[in-house]
Amino acid sequence: MTTKPEELKKRIQEEMTVDYSNSLDKNFDLAKQFVRVTRDGKIDVIIKDKLSGKDQLLLYMIGKLYAKEAGFSPTDDVGNKELMDELGVPKGSVLPWLKELRDNNKIKQVKRGKNVHHTIPISVVEKALKSIEKRIQKSA
Repeated sequence: MTTKPEELKKRIQEEMTVDYSNSLDKNFDLAKQFVRVTRDGKIDVIIKDKLSGKDQLLLYMIGKLYAKEAGFSPTDDVGNKELMDELGVPKGSVLPWLKELRDNNKIKQVKRGKNVHHTIPISVVEKALKSIEKRIQKSA
């Protein structure tokens, strides 16, 4: 059975189109379990002791998305120094974790002048939050 171009277009729009723009709103309650944002744009990752380093990085970047959305941060990306300072993790740990997250398409790099920053694509937020939630429940 062949479909006309207009019918196919309509089917794609109705059945295949994904709207990631509401991802932060949709995942608000889940994210709230793991991160808090301050009015000055700082991110607080909750229950760090139960999280792997990579999960802390992901949650920090998710927190950055919420901070930007709230108007507390001018950008949704984060540099290595901020990650090291705010999470208290040494450079020797942060860099391999970032590379692994990049290699697995969980984060992407953003150039900021001479510096490289990192951000989590909005399309990855829900999957990352649910995966972290599942791991925490297993360890409880």
